[in-house]
Amino acid sequence: MIRQTLTPRPDWQAKVEALGLIWHEGRERPYWDESACYRFTRAQIDNIERATGELYRLFLAAGEAVVGDPKLLNRFAIPPVFHDPIREAWEAEPPALNFGRFDLGYDGSGAPKLFEFNCDTPTSLLEAAVVQWAWKDECFPALDQYNSLHEALVARWTEIAPALPATLHVAHVEDPAGEDAVTAAYLRDTAEAAGIATIPILMDRIGWNHDTHCFVDEADMRIEALFKLYPWEWLVHEEFAGPLLDNLERGDLSWIEPIWKMIWSNKAILPVLWDLFPGHPNLLPASFSVPNGDAVAKPLLSREGANVSIRKAGSIVAATEGDYGEEGYIYQSLYRLPETAPGCFPVLGSWVVDGAPAGMGIREDGLITSNTARFIPHVIDG
Repeated sequence: MIRQTLTPRPDWQAKVEALGLIWHEGRERPYWDESACYRFTRAQIDNIERATGELYRLFLAAGEAVVGDPKLLNRFAIPPVFHDPIREAWEAEPPALNFGRFDLGYDGSGAPKLFEFNCDTPTSLLEAAVVQWAWKDECFPALDQYNSLHEALVARWTEIAPALPATLHVAHVEDPAGEDAVTAAYLRDTAEAAGIATIPILMDRIGWNHDTHCFVDEADMRIEALFKLYPWEWLVHEEFAGPLLDNLERGDLSWIEPIWKMIWSNKAILPVLWDLFPGHPNLLPASFSVPNGDAVAKPLLSREGANVSIRKAGSIVAATEGDYGEEGYIYQSLYRLPETAPGCFPVLGSWVVDGAPAGMGIREDGLITSNTARFIPHVIDG
């Protein structure tokens, strides 16, 4: 795994914007950063792909353990009234992309280690699936890339389309940076490539019809299938929690992703995994209590590295701020990421679609990967 310094294409901004990545600038340097790339051997990619498939297998087992143990599910800070809908959705297996991004630590030689699984509202999708592939085709046409993500998404939409109603609403929040808008627009493109008609909508424009007991859009059209780039843990605590529970009990709306994703996307799954598979080469020791050794403290529900702290020899050496933590913390043993350039620590985002490995994106940041991280493309040598 080699970090190679490059000269960015002179017109790179226009080229990534033409592919839909309108959100490409960072605070101090570009978010889409082609001033470098990572080069992997085929053996290294095979190692990452095997680890990704294995981690998905472990998550299936952990999900079974959680839905089958009320005491364990209580550790996830999920309102108890939503426990039964989670169990029912897990057992029923409603239509889902079942996609997500395993964030991994990897030094190029050892076993990739799981940091967490972003599988409810994963972003950095367009850049992983499309933008870095187009960059590779132009800059390294003779080389390969670990990337079948776009094809996998279209294929999965095609597979679940017969189980969906005629129209799919795709919702997100209006974020100033446009990251959620870009991701939602790309997922609409992949659904439409599979022949599914879509309607975009902002989350705050979704209404509830009290007479018909259903969610509706701005035109008062009933929403029968909804892809929402919006966390389940926010939905179950908001004003619409009552109607949401009513809707889930009726089962007349296909939620993509299903509510059972609340289990896998919660950091509480990490101690569960370690308890089930202690010593597994792709896992880091994790617990609900503060360990003796160096560790990373993570809130159960934090996003983009918020409220995370790194603890070495009893002292906090790095920390981020945010609005999380009241729900509780888990503690994961510290994995020392390789510093591939001064201040640059790469985290691999290994994607799955319907549980199958589908590609990879790499983000670079300091010791804690946050919303200031940069996306760095990659290629495969040989």
